[in-house]
Amino acid sequence: MNKIFAKLFKTTKILLLFLGILVIQKVNIINNHDKLTNENLNKTLDLTAMAVKLEEIQYADKFYPLDTFTGDLTGYGAHCPLCSGYLGCTGEYVGDGTTTYDDADYGNVRIVASSKNLPCGSIITFDAKYLSNDPVVAIVLDRGVLGNDIDLLVESENYALKNVGRHKLTYDVLRFGWKR
Repeated sequence: MNKIFAKLFKTTKILLLFLGILVIQKVNIINNHDKLTNENLNKTLDLTAMAVKLEEIQYADKFYPLDTFTGDLTGYGAHCPLCSGYLGCTGEYVGDGTTTYDDADYGNVRIVASSKNLPCGSIITFDAKYLSNDPVVAIVLDRGVLGNDIDLLVESENYALKNVGRHKLTYDVLRFGWKR
């Protein structure tokens, strides 16, 4: 009887060990499957989050000021007494009422004249609540002023006198020349 009981005990022990191994393997398979699914999902979310963050960083960098100047803001029309109607930096004709420029990086921006302190193609931004509730973004495409003054191209000399006038101005330079 002891021999039968010992054999039965040994068989039961082997059977329980085998069942334990099966259960552990089943749990590992489930956990590995969940990890694979979650890992792929997390990678997708991480790439999307990274793309959004990269866009935010690039936008913030594009509008981060490189320098700040103070001068006077005035306005001028393309047909002012000393104006030819052509921009000094590009030679484009603006006598047809053009006051904006489509820049590859900053989109549709206003045109300003500056001294040679700012190279042609420089992008500036300034607040002028009497002109716009939003900050004005402009590109230097003309010459004809002194020092740090800025001359905003507007529709006419009459509009410049009535709406722009002469104001002290602090402006930020977002790009020097055509490249940041």
